[in-house]
Amino acid sequence: MNEVREVRQRPRAVGAPLRRIDGALKVTGTATYAYEWPVEHPAYLHPLQATIAAGRITGVDTAAAEAEPGVLAVLTHLTAPRLTVTDPELAVLQSDEVAWRGQFTGAVVAETPETARYAAGLVRFTYERRPPDVALREDRDDLYKPVDAAQFGRGGGELQDGSPADSRLGDADTALAAAHTVLDATYTTPMYHNNPMEPHTAVVTWSDGRLLVYCSTQGATMSRGLIAATLGLERGRVRVVSPHVGGGFGSKVYPHAYAVLAAMASRTVRRPVKFTLTRQQMFALVGFRPASIQRIRLGSDADGRLTAVTHDVVEQTARAKGYADQTAVCTRLMYAAPHRRTTHRLAPLDIPVPTIMRAPGEAQGMFALESAMDEMAIACGMDPVEFRIRNEPDVHPESGLPFSSRHLVACLREGARRAGWERRDPTPRARRVGRWLVGTGVAASTYPSPRLPGNAATVRIGRDGHCTVLIAAADLGTGTWTALTQIAADALGVPVERVELRIGDTTLPNASPAGFSSGINSWGSSIAEAASRLRRLLVTEHGDVVPPDGLEVTAEMPANPDAERYAMHSFGAQFAEVRVDADTGEIRVPRLLGMFDVGRVINPRTARSQLLGGMTQGMSMALYEHSVLDPRFGHVVNQDFAQYHIAANADVHAVEAHWVDETDPHTNVMGAKGLGEVCIVGTAAAIANAVHHATGVRVRDLPITLDKLLPA
Repeated sequence: MNEVREVRQRPRAVGAPLRRIDGALKVTGTATYAYEWPVEHPAYLHPLQATIAAGRITGVDTAAAEAEPGVLAVLTHLTAPRLTVTDPELAVLQSDEVAWRGQFTGAVVAETPETARYAAGLVRFTYERRPPDVALREDRDDLYKPVDAAQFGRGGGELQDGSPADSRLGDADTALAAAHTVLDATYTTPMYHNNPMEPHTAVVTWSDGRLLVYCSTQGATMSRGLIAATLGLERGRVRVVSPHVGGGFGSKVYPHAYAVLAAMASRTVRRPVKFTLTRQQMFALVGFRPASIQRIRLGSDADGRLTAVTHDVVEQTARAKGYADQTAVCTRLMYAAPHRRTTHRLAPLDIPVPTIMRAPGEAQGMFALESAMDEMAIACGMDPVEFRIRNEPDVHPESGLPFSSRHLVACLREGARRAGWERRDPTPRARRVGRWLVGTGVAASTYPSPRLPGNAATVRIGRDGHCTVLIAAADLGTGTWTALTQIAADALGVPVERVELRIGDTTLPNASPAGFSSGINSWGSSIAEAASRLRRLLVTEHGDVVPPDGLEVTAEMPANPDAERYAMHSFGAQFAEVRVDADTGEIRVPRLLGMFDVGRVINPRTARSQLLGGMTQGMSMALYEHSVLDPRFGHVVNQDFAQYHIAANADVHAVEAHWVDETDPHTNVMGAKGLGEVCIVGTAAAIANAVHHATGVRVRDLPITLDKLLPA
């Protein structure tokens, strides 16, 4: 019986709100996360960390730790194996230099975690200190333009997304001088830490010169490549396994030094080693969203049409290794204006190396831009929704490319209708309910929809109609297991019950990392291509009958010629209602509503989960999160959940996520666009704009806390 032909008329899987395929495993505790992988007779690692922010190690005393029963080895820069890279983030224990507080200075490996931790406290270091410099200011004399991010495997341009650091069109300064209405404002965002639920973990074992790494990573293929290069191994001698990941928000895209340190320790003691970071250690070792200072200038004519836009960014980076978010890149595409300029400059500081955090760059940049657009709308005497619509571009304002699809106006219109925007009195402090001042705000959202290189997929079909799909993709809790199964089922013409997906292992075909809202675009396109080729092969060479031994096809992700002809982005409009206690300044957000343009939605259930989560994280960014650097000692002082506040259940009330029912004809064969990050972009600005509407106080520095409201 031809099982494929039998089911070709079944309803499509794509677009159906299927329950998570991995859901039962997760709620029963049987999904295996990195630290849970069983290895024979493991040892345990506890790291040693620098207690200064800048300087060098002048002495090490490991005698007491090495004498402790159960200790197998103590590694420091004096005893650690030599590595083959100079990347200061991965070249762990290779010199006596200290570049930030909390940097790895060694490791204790022992029979139990308790022994390793106790013995780590017995190791003594002496240092030659230099005063740490951790102050971010726009008037520093050492600010520099970002250089090629590819030097450390990050991006291919000056910014981490591959974009140039600066852009210029026309003469913005002259246009601003001639403008009818001008806004000149500076906005700041603090340092944020990703804080996924699952800590960063590596369980490693060596066998016959081959390294097996179970780790929490957003990209098994990329992790294998960087770990192999760091340890001087051929890629084929390293295997990375990571089928289930407990969140990442970008902090697990690039492998950090913890996996390298575990591999060095395992090779030293000749046993498997387990290593997981504590919550406190994560604040120094796995990156963060860099703080930013952003100056925005807007000029318009008498009709409220923008004539000039400038967005100048200064942001943190590590002195040891540069990293630059694309913070002002969103301004290059959002609104029409003939004269425009964006710049990025980095402040080299004695801090850990920043990294990607959900919607890197756009999350910070759109807070500034959308706050400025709200201020400008008020200055022009216009409704904030209508002001944005009036300045909607026909094509990408800088590249001139048409958009593959852009339904921002529809999002603004429909979002406003659902939010009851027409009933809004624009006057600040006009509405009060008891002691609560009530306000509403709006902000637009955007994020690119890229397709990343380095993907392939294998599709197999057996005589019984059972299909197996193989790709080294990652699921961070986002729904990858389910969405890719749905894509494969439709591409093969079989029900989802006959599709078995395998992901998260470098023995499978290569996959790009889960990041930049590229997963479904990249992995789904690869799977669809392999499935399409298998179907053609089945028809043309086997008479549409599966042969006795089954059939298998491997295909690389196809090229998309439209990628050079269109600008591909997701969009959205977010509306917030806030209440501010007139006496205490306490802020509550009783309602958030998002309307998004994300192309064809593969699975409405998991899509809505992603959108709600991103909006909630955006609210947390607006009101609570703030990593506080101690300028004396160079470390984050609020390095746990008791002090690093995030939005909890009691803070989150009504959150609604909707989308326009549109398919993008150019992004991929599914018609989908990215949706995992556009949902955090704009939330903070919508809340800030609502706070201004409620109180008349404009807060330009996140987070929005009562101390910034009460003095006014």
